[in-house]
Amino acid sequence: MKKIKVAIAGVGNCASSLVQGIEFYRRRNEQPVGLMRESICGWRPGDIEIVAAFDVDARKVGRSLEEAVFAAPNCTRVFQPTLATSGVTVQMGPTLDGIASHMSDYGEADAFRPADASPVDVARALRDAGAEVLVCYLPVGSESAVRHYAKACLEAGLAMVNCVPVFLASDREWAARFRSAGLPIVGDDIKSQVGATIVHRALARLFADRGVELDRTYQLNTGGNTDFLNMLERSRLQSKKHSKTESVQSQLDERLKSQDIHIGPSDYVPWQNDNKVAFIRMEGRGFGDAPLELELRLSVQDSPNSAGVVIDALRCAKVGLERGVAGPLEAPSAYYMKSPPCQMRDDEARNALGAFIGEPAAECSDIAAEAD
Repeated sequence: MKKIKVAIAGVGNCASSLVQGIEFYRRRNEQPVGLMRESICGWRPGDIEIVAAFDVDARKVGRSLEEAVFAAPNCTRVFQPTLATSGVTVQMGPTLDGIASHMSDYGEADAFRPADASPVDVARALRDAGAEVLVCYLPVGSESAVRHYAKACLEAGLAMVNCVPVFLASDREWAARFRSAGLPIVGDDIKSQVGATIVHRALARLFADRGVELDRTYQLNTGGNTDFLNMLERSRLQSKKHSKTESVQSQLDERLKSQDIHIGPSDYVPWQNDNKVAFIRMEGRGFGDAPLELELRLSVQDSPNSAGVVIDALRCAKVGLERGVAGPLEAPSAYYMKSPPCQMRDDEARNALGAFIGEPAAECSDIAAEAD
């Protein structure tokens, strides 16, 4: 089987975990663990090949991909230290709004330094590399930069997996642009494999299904990677808070008032590195109006937690390309993303995803056309 040729926008911690994961599962002969699906329509994680990568940091631009994924300020867990030679050199992308101004203060040794290079023509670079799918890992708040890469996908004829809360698949205009171009998109804003949002969603649904009235809830998150550092600039947080909040609200039979729900990144703790700690509190009333309170602490390695989902989303994007399904892939987006074009309960999304990857090409295209 041929490879799924993928380009990466943003060679940070998440990209590092993805690249390590592809090699990790390619080398494993025994029954693999940690995957939601070992195979999607015959495609396995090791069938993904990175053919292009873009960044703006001087420590990464111009270096080989296998060097750049371990370069500072990346701090994610190294679980696959030896990587095959990729032949991919990280190219200079457009900066635009991709870097918050305070990122230059990221410690004396690790302060951000833009590369002394001119941005490449991204669409041309994607075509020259033969890429089929672009995965977007740009920082939260990079509205213009993310749209620049989306336009490059449309121009170069690539599918897209949008892992950040810049709304494309869930935006009517952008969805129409991908549909008109005959290209699939999976988005927006990746759910982690077992992360704060998916756990919070499940608990919110559990309360409702068991007849408990949810009165108030919060989710507070801390971490020490560049994602949390970037979000210290509160003006960049609006889309992220909206994405995470609506993801939980969508699981409730009745929406909570805005003053009764607080979900969002809370603080940057440098020594946590890529360890993300989430605190969830839920207050409700059960039988006889009796009070019920739940508190949960979840500690995860943030970037591997998302890479396990991206592995699946990329394979679904390839399936969409093979079957000629254009526009947002609703089932994969609903299952893998916080802000899909169509929110579903997670069990329904999982069943819809199973139908999507199990249907013959013509029938799956018919289903997508009917959904439009």
